[in-house]
Amino acid sequence: MTDTRRPGWAANGGPDFLHRPAHRLWLMDQARGLFDFFQRAAVNPRGGFFSLDDRGRPLPAPDAGGTVRGLHDTARMVHCFAMAHLLGLPGADRMIDHGMAFLRGAHHDARRGGWYWTVNDAGPVDDTKQAYGHAFVLLAASSAKVAGHPDADTLLADVTDVLLRRFWDEAAGATTEEYTADWQPLGSYRGQNSNMHLTEALMAAFEATGERHHLTMAERIAALIINCHARAEGWRVAEHFTADWSVDRAYAGNPMFRPGGTTPGHALEWSRLLVQLWELGGRAHAWLPEAAQALFLHTCDIGWDRARGGFYYTLGWDDRPERTDRYWWPLAEGIAAAGVLRQISDDPRFEGWYRRIWSFVATHVIDRQGGGWWPELDDDLRPVARVFTGKPDLYHAVQACLIPLLPATGSATRGLAGAAGPGIVAG
Repeated sequence: MTDTRRPGWAANGGPDFLHRPAHRLWLMDQARGLFDFFQRAAVNPRGGFFSLDDRGRPLPAPDAGGTVRGLHDTARMVHCFAMAHLLGLPGADRMIDHGMAFLRGAHHDARRGGWYWTVNDAGPVDDTKQAYGHAFVLLAASSAKVAGHPDADTLLADVTDVLLRRFWDEAAGATTEEYTADWQPLGSYRGQNSNMHLTEALMAAFEATGERHHLTMAERIAALIINCHARAEGWRVAEHFTADWSVDRAYAGNPMFRPGGTTPGHALEWSRLLVQLWELGGRAHAWLPEAAQALFLHTCDIGWDRARGGFYYTLGWDDRPERTDRYWWPLAEGIAAAGVLRQISDDPRFEGWYRRIWSFVATHVIDRQGGGWWPELDDDLRPVARVFTGKPDLYHAVQACLIPLLPATGSATRGLAGAAGPGIVAG
């Protein structure tokens, strides 16, 4: 088993993993297994997608209204199966069609514009309009366009208009957070999580359309959240802000989307996104790779449990673990970040962390019997269901498998669209 107390040793022992054909084949096998797991039973015949239990079966509906479908979940499935389609996996086009129809139909507020946060068979369950969900609609539309979906341009134009008119704060260079169904502001909270995912989506929109304003918006968000705030906090990513973008250290909300303290997984995710932003911008901003490397290495130093492995879910501002369960998605983001950083740096620590995180995932997180990845592990590294139920998400895990296979110059979708067949595997 990996010795988690010695973070340098795994960089030794021959060529980098990503130059080894067997490792690249292993990554592709893992990605295909994840796509198969979600494709088997996720399609809800009444629209959208089911959430899946531990065995990959639809979770039972809570009441007569049917399964509640979240906007981000629907949009992420479209994005993921756009990647599957670009890989040439049969049936992925059906998944994209199904998700796009639900985004255009049940999730969409045709009268007032925007997209509802959650819906069921009867209509909206939570009719608020949230920046986090709208960021993923932009990502889905952009990925669907790269995949050639006929409705992608309309969805892309619509969500771009809503984001600019309703959410974007030009003075701040970032997005506001949430509104009622008729677009009345809900509080003064500002969050980095929605802005981080909007950065990802804006870069995808730039790749899909070539329209520079998307990239400019992404650069402005990154400058505010990372170059201003995270740098000032010693490369800790502040999660919560007041209306004037002052850090709110006392805030603690929903443990899934707005936990208190700092979240190591988001710093890892930002480190990957900053490399992509640097490359897409023609390597014009030297602070981006500097920040990406500093975020990653500092987060691994304070967020990794050196005794048992895995990233703590949250830390206090004193860097002490607060929520100590290990979630799958920070591990996935750590893998993807280490993979892209290794492409732009000769520092062997990135190779070491790449191997170490994958070793932990392969040992404890991949469910080799039931399929998919366990979403949460307790301090004894046993699966638990405290925040997430079943196997809740394809997005993070499959990107951890695909992003390291592709050039760090853009998103996985863009990389797959330009991939030259078997070269993605052979390295």
